[in-house]
This record gives sequence, structure tokens and C-alpha cells, in this order.
Amino acid sequence: MSNLDAAGSTLTRRPSRSAAMTTFSTEVFDNDVVPSSLASISPILRVANEIESERPRVAYLCRFYAFEKAHRLDQSSSGRGVRQFKTLLLQRLERDNASSLASRHKKTDAREIQAYYQQYYEHYVRALDQGEQADRAQLGKAYQTAGVLFEVLCAVNKTEKVEEVAPEIIAAARDVQEKTEIYVPFNILPLDSAGASQPIMQLEEIKAAVSGLWNTRGLNWPSTFEHQRQRTGDLDLLDWLRAMFGFQACIFT
Repeated sequence: MSNLDAAGSTLTRRPSRSAAMTTFSTEVFDNDVVPSSLASISPILRVANEIESERPRVAYLCRFYAFEKAHRLDQSSSGRGVRQFKTLLLQRLERDNASSLASRHKKTDAREIQAYYQQYYEHYVRALDQGEQADRAQLGKAYQTAGVLFEVLCAVNKTEKVEEVAPEIIAAARDVQEKTEIYVPFNILPLDSAGASQPIMQLEEIKAAVSGLWNTRGLNWPSTFEHQRQRTGDLDLLDWLRAMFGFQACIFT
């Protein structure tokens, strides 16, 4: 990214070129060993590692965004291990900038990540979700990855002053946001479509309970929920109780 030096200069850094630092740098990005105070950037670095071989420039943009986010979280680098980590991440960015730029498929970074986001959503996320035997864990991870990519996409667009995003990307992002909430880990019953293949859902008593939960025939719904019910058809008795009596959303985690 063209403003790498500008972003890097906002951090007071004293990079070390020692062999020990270089070795640690490899471990950081291979194993996502991130300081606890910067834990929120771990998913971004995970995505960068996963797509590195397929789309180096997008992986670079993810790491650059992770660096910016890390700097916002701890601008003075006072947290344990933060200064060393940010220095190593900056060194990695400086090392990868030219090579990832040379491998870029599109003319700008904004177009590059938009194209990859659409590709990932259409060819992987939707294909996986529409499969006959969807794997819940795999779907959850795919939607989380798509969410990270969109977060980075928005950051790149802001940097390059891209004011308009294609409608299909916005639609995909909304779908990803909704599905990410559905495919969260559970410890009660997975009531989404992908959860139907879980062993616990094959028990007859569970099937009967779930069938009763989904039976909302004859119930009157408030107008604010009627549109969603007609559009998705996935509201159950718990949703009806929430709609009628103001109960908080029931989240199975």
C-alpha cells in the first residue's frame, strides 16, 4: 500500500535486525502469537495466513489493516510484547510490499480486495452453504473469514477514498453478517440448517422438541416481525415470545 511509510511513522519503532528477532517473527505469523492486549487482530492475521498463497496482495492488505488496528489499540506500545510485535509486523509489511504489489491482479488495492471478496463469497461461502451436507464448523469459519475480508475492504476503500461499493458486495456483506450470527458455536441445540446433521439432532425426542418449537401455525405476529417471517420463514416460538412480550433475543452459544 502506498501509504505504508506514513502509517509506519506514526509508531515510534526501533527495529532490530538480529537473528533472534527474525526467528521470532516467523513464529508470530505462523502461529498467530499475538499479545493479549491485541487479541482482536488475531482473526485478521489468521485470514492473511490462509489466503497468502492464493492472493498475496489481499493477505498483505489484511496484515496492513491488522497493523493499523494494533496501533490504534495501543499507540504507545506499552502493553507486554506489543512494541516487539508491532515492529515485527511492520518489518513483514516492508518486506512483502513490493512482491505482493507485483502479484496484484487489479489496478488498485480497492479493486483487488473487492474482486477477491466477491470471488470468495460466490465460489466458496455460498457454494458451501448450499451444499447438501453443510458442515457447521466449516461454514462458521467461512463466514468469519468473509466478515474479516469485508472489514479490511472497508478500510482499504476509506484509504483510497472509494465512495461507492457495488450493490452485490453490500448484499453479500449483509448475508455474511446475518449468517455469522447463526453459525456461532453452540452448547445447547444447533437450530440452523447446518445443525441438522449433528448427532444430537438425530435423537427422536430432540426431533419432537424441535418440531414443536418450529410450530407457529395460528399465532398472530406483530407487523414488525411479519415481513421477516414471510421472507425467511425461520422464526420459532422463542421468536414469537420475544415479539409479543419483549424478551431478549435467545442466542444458543
